[in-house]
Amino acid sequence: MSTLTATRSEVMKYLENFLEQKLPEFLKSVEDSWQPADFLPDARFDNFFSEIKDLQERAKELSYDLLAVLIGDTITEEALPTYESWIMSIHDINNDEHSAWMKWNRGWTSEENRHGDLLNRYLYLTGRIDMRQMEASTQYLIADGMDIKTDNDPYRSFVYTSFQETATNVSHRRVGALAKKVGETTLSRICNFIAADEGRHALAYKTFVKKIFEVDPSEMMIAFEDMMRKKIVMPAHYLRELGIDQGQTFGHFTDAAQRIGVYTSTDYVEIMETLIREWKISTITGLNENGERARDYIMQLPNRLRRVAERLRVPELQYKFKWIEV
Repeated sequence: MSTLTATRSEVMKYLENFLEQKLPEFLKSVEDSWQPADFLPDARFDNFFSEIKDLQERAKELSYDLLAVLIGDTITEEALPTYESWIMSIHDINNDEHSAWMKWNRGWTSEENRHGDLLNRYLYLTGRIDMRQMEASTQYLIADGMDIKTDNDPYRSFVYTSFQETATNVSHRRVGALAKKVGETTLSRICNFIAADEGRHALAYKTFVKKIFEVDPSEMMIAFEDMMRKKIVMPAHYLRELGIDQGQTFGHFTDAAQRIGVYTSTDYVEIMETLIREWKISTITGLNENGERARDYIMQLPNRLRRVAERLRVPELQYKFKWIEV
């Protein structure tokens, strides 16, 4: 039985023609896509070991916190099977192999799959990572699943993915900038290409929400408000290491990200403001009473959260992750 209400099913069906037309803009063909092998030393060639040595020398300049953030990002990207099964459940597309939503889901996950592959290989080649510890964290994250409170609702899920894909775009771009600053050009290039994918995916999900606002504004507004009340939690919030309880590592990961400015509480507020602006929340018409109340809450929230963000103090003490060889 479908988990969608009849109204949402009708809206998702309505959006299919639009999505079919936009797929070439939102996704790239395999022929036009970069692959992980484009960025790293190739074992077929005689200069393989010298290129690895050069990469390892440059990687020595990456700070401990930057490595920790990069590992957390990699583990998040590698938990793709969890995200794919989640998207399948909310789109109600299992019975139509050729629907536009199925094409989007497969295309999106196929593009995302490259991110974890590439970052994993890069970290392995640096020689600074305990790969077994990192691999265990990836297995934990996939096995533990996700609890992002979208209630298997496409409206809430599209709010989540709009926010999350924008956040990962910010994070990867900043990691790339920090890598470039210390001369690690390979990692900088990797992160910039991954960030470009995330930005394109964010555009797609934001467009889905924008189209839903055109046909079901009150329910879309209520879904947006509900996700903002719950707060957007990143997919890695269950992140943990061997011997560590579920979710405890995530706090240390976010502390590291805040310390080096890769992703901060202020960024959270700024992404929310971006969504409010791009979805034209202040001028949407046709809202019922509940929709109006939801809009009032949304419009007031950024200022409240900004005041909270300004008071936050990031711990200075570095947590010692099991992933990193000191």
